[in-house]
Amino acid sequence: MSNPSVTGADSLHSLYASHHGWLLDRLRRKLGNTSDAADLTQDTFIRAFVAGGIENIREPRAWLTTIARNLLLARYRRRSLEQAYLDALATLPEPVAPSPEHQALVIEAINEIDAMLDGLPTRVRDAFLLAQLEGLTYVQISEQLGVCERSVKRYVAQAFAHCILLAP
Repeated sequence: MSNPSVTGADSLHSLYASHHGWLLDRLRRKLGNTSDAADLTQDTFIRAFVAGGIENIREPRAWLTTIARNLLLARYRRRSLEQAYLDALATLPEPVAPSPEHQALVIEAINEIDAMLDGLPTRVRDAFLLAQLEGLTYVQISEQLGVCERSVKRYVAQAFAHCILLAP
């Protein structure tokens, strides 16, 4: 009887050996930066290993491309959130602006929240953020999203449940 973890490790090694150079080159061209491309390539293979089932993948390059694209989108989204926070800080008068240490903690918290909400359907995430960050009522959210109020309640409850399951 074979050990599944050995099979998974062997499959990962084979996948890595066969496609690492190709993915790194592809990401290097896309990002224009070897260091970021190398980081994203490693993250892609880690995500692939964690996902499991490597031995059943029929189109490994398409699969790796999808994983890398999702990681890249998450990276862009995090950077966009960080920049929005820093832009908002820039509008504050100097005595009100938080310290660099506090800013770093807030950016870390923003990234953790983003990671918790990652994977939720767009409307669920949007309803949750509109309720929590904008303070909109369910009626206002339903009007903005073009759904009924009952759907908004369901979306926000789904997001809360998702966050609770992922909380440490």
